[in-house]
Amino acid sequence: MALSGHVVGLLKEYMRDLVEQAEQEAAAHESFGFATVPYRSDQAISDLLAILDDRIESEGLQVGLPEGFLHQMWSLCNEARIEVTDQVWLDRNSSEQPASKAKVREMTYHALIEYLEERNR
Repeated sequence: MALSGHVVGLLKEYMRDLVEQAEQEAAAHESFGFATVPYRSDQAISDLLAILDDRIESEGLQVGLPEGFLHQMWSLCNEARIEVTDQVWLDRNSSEQPASKAKVREMTYHALIEYLEERNR
């Protein structure tokens, strides 16, 4: 179940999209005076799987995602969940700034990519 460089590149692109989306949401909420709500790494992983489902349905074969990729990612995310959650917890608690939704996504996806790359070795 090794992931090709192309697939990892697509994952990173989708992850960047999600981080950017969270930054835009935060700016919109701030402009209207809404309070931020806590966001966890398991939510970030769920959001990634949701966008993968959407992108696979709309453009999967066109961009070169292999058949069964969503199931593969679901399994890999389940395997990585504890390690990723622990790493994000450490990163959040070593920082003096509160972690926004965008920052939690960024930390989660960074830890997930590290897990996947380590697994591919």
